[in-house]
Amino acid sequence: MKKDLHPKNYRYVVFKDMSNGHAFLSRSTAATKETIQWEDGNEYPLIKLEISSTSHPFYTGKNVLVDTAGRIDKFKKKYAKKA
Repeated sequence: MKKDLHPKNYRYVVFKDMSNGHAFLSRSTAATKETIQWEDGNEYPLIKLEISSTSHPFYTGKNVLVDTAGRIDKFKKKYAKKA
């Protein structure tokens, strides 16, 4: 393997989904100036996310049903037999 390929400045960071408030602790090299007090009592850098797996429709399945019903109705209207 090549040496010095990956960054060496990994640190623990809290990622927070701003749409639903879900937060999780992970490691990252992303830069941020904000910090947050985590559940273990330590203070970690905070990275705000607009969307994560806890709020994305693909993972939650919330918007899929509405969209599917709309597609079925659109299909029936388009190909309905005219009397």
